[in-house]
Amino acid sequence: MHTPTDEQAHAADTFRAGHHLVLQAGAGTGKTSTLALLAAGTTRRGRYLAFNKDIARDAAGRFPSTVRCKTAHATAYGALGHRYARRLSSPRQPAWKTGQALGITHPVRIGERDLTQRTLSHAVVRTVTRFCYSADCSLARQHVPRLRGLDSPEEQAHLAEVILPFAAKAWTDLQDPELGTVRFEHDHYLKMWALTGPKIEADYLFLDEAQDTNPVLERVFAAQRDRAQLVMVGDSAQAIYGWRGARDVMTGFDAAQLTLTRSFRFGPQIAAEANRWLALADAPIRLTGTDTIPAEVGDIACPDAVLCRTNIGAMAEVLRLLAEGHRVALTRGGQLLAALAHAARDLKDGRRTNHPELVLFSSWGELQDYAAYDPAGRDLQPFVDLVDTHGPDAILTAVDELTDESTADVTVSTAHKAKGREWPTVKIADDFPEPKDTDQHDAQGRPIPEPVSDADARLAYVAVTRARSRLDLGGLSWINGHPQGAGQTAM
Repeated sequence: MHTPTDEQAHAADTFRAGHHLVLQAGAGTGKTSTLALLAAGTTRRGRYLAFNKDIARDAAGRFPSTVRCKTAHATAYGALGHRYARRLSSPRQPAWKTGQALGITHPVRIGERDLTQRTLSHAVVRTVTRFCYSADCSLARQHVPRLRGLDSPEEQAHLAEVILPFAAKAWTDLQDPELGTVRFEHDHYLKMWALTGPKIEADYLFLDEAQDTNPVLERVFAAQRDRAQLVMVGDSAQAIYGWRGARDVMTGFDAAQLTLTRSFRFGPQIAAEANRWLALADAPIRLTGTDTIPAEVGDIACPDAVLCRTNIGAMAEVLRLLAEGHRVALTRGGQLLAALAHAARDLKDGRRTNHPELVLFSSWGELQDYAAYDPAGRDLQPFVDLVDTHGPDAILTAVDELTDESTADVTVSTAHKAKGREWPTVKIADDFPEPKDTDQHDAQGRPIPEPVSDADARLAYVAVTRARSRLDLGGLSWINGHPQGAGQTAM
């Protein structure tokens, strides 16, 4: 490791003094090497809870042998999940079969929609999953997912009445280690382990990517406070998984709050661009770039990566780049887009689809109307436009033409899937929308736009900090003319 920065040395001193610690680590600021520095300064036994298997494996090679590096799931598996090994390896079965075994034997009508047994079965499984992400001790109405097309509070309440008894039966079914009809998943044993109030055997605990922690893990981690020294590390400004149940647990955690702000990924120009979005997100840190790294903000003709806001935006970008003759890779998105295209094809052929987002629509025309005229369906409009422009078959053909990242000219990714990644040159795609104009006007008579939302600012921050040497703002260039961003242009 390079000579520790003052901030890293301060973190090591605070850790050595025995304090609980929250480490706000900006993009590229060396959080893993900082944790390794903390661990190297003590002979006590540590546990590192990683976000995924790859991160755990990488950390195990960098930390001293006194630290055990595992994901939360691996920790839960060792304690309790192994009892369910037989069920974890059981063959998949269709949802309707699971629903039938739970007693879902006929459709249910809610409002103007008919919910098939298959749709009800999917909703039951998703309810249990959402319960598993939560810190709650029992299943409740808030765990029942919203279904597109059931948009009123009354319809949602009716759905919860129907779903919750079956979800309770499913959760009971999952408790049996040997036999059961519900497909057993890794999130199930993690929740069961959390409900036992586990004690993690260690003198100190590192929780990585703490800003994206599910409430279920937050509760387990916080409960160790009286028996172990707790260290959370992450970046509140990269908290972009709220839609999946995650929440930023760092900001309000009772501990010494320290920061890592020098980025070793890029130079001052990209750091200045990052800081503009950090300010808009009301984040607790600002970044300093490394002077010796040449980094620019400007146009890029052939970027290494194009980052999009949505999966639909990514699909549009893939189609455009393939049409131009590029070899294109798509980060973990091909299957998802193929599933959407198959769903569109079913609806266009007058068949219902099994796609969880679109199960309540009986035809393509019905989905078109919902996207165009119902405020709850507005976010589906780009998908409808994409299919109406290109057709499902062209999308499926494009998915088949995708290549591996190692041989691609350009990688397309959503900003969400790019988290933790970096490329030499990055262009921002055109699907990051400019805030709408309000009814108010400035002194020159120009309409004043709405403020940039926290969520949009955080996603933009993640996107612009993936570049190492050159960043093309592309679809985020509107910030240069926005009142909140115009005065903070990159230096």
